[in-house]
Amino acid sequence: MAEDLQTQFDDAVFAYTTGEYATAVAGFEAVLAAEPEHFEARLSLGMAFYRQENYAAAIEEGHKAEALNANEQRVHTNLSLAYMKSGNKETAEHHGLQAKIAGWKADPEATATAEGGGDLKMAEPKLENIKLPTKFPEQPWKKNKD
Repeated sequence: MAEDLQTQFDDAVFAYTTGEYATAVAGFEAVLAAEPEHFEARLSLGMAFYRQENYAAAIEEGHKAEALNANEQRVHTNLSLAYMKSGNKETAEHHGLQAKIAGWKADPEATATAEGGGDLKMAEPKLENIKLPTKFPEQPWKKNKD
């Protein structure tokens, strides 16, 4: 049974990659009918709907994928894309930020580097000797009071 499910999933992914989005949707839905918690199928179904320009369905599936794995960067990236296309820029930006945060959580070295714990460090400012002029230039807006 698990082999058949994997084959169905692989066939749906192939259909997606070849631009057969209706076939991909049907394939991912068949996988999800057998295993509703199949995260990759849920995530992929949302993107297949996105490619069909069915943004409402893409958002709905994106939130279902988010319920399965809220810390997955791809979930928030896909939601951000779908919300942007549907005209909801504010929510798109929210999910764009969530995608960045999820990416940082997934790569602790990047976070450590950003916090100064890695090998990279902020450049130190160079101190320069600055000579101030001894005589300041004319200031025409000031009138002589002689």
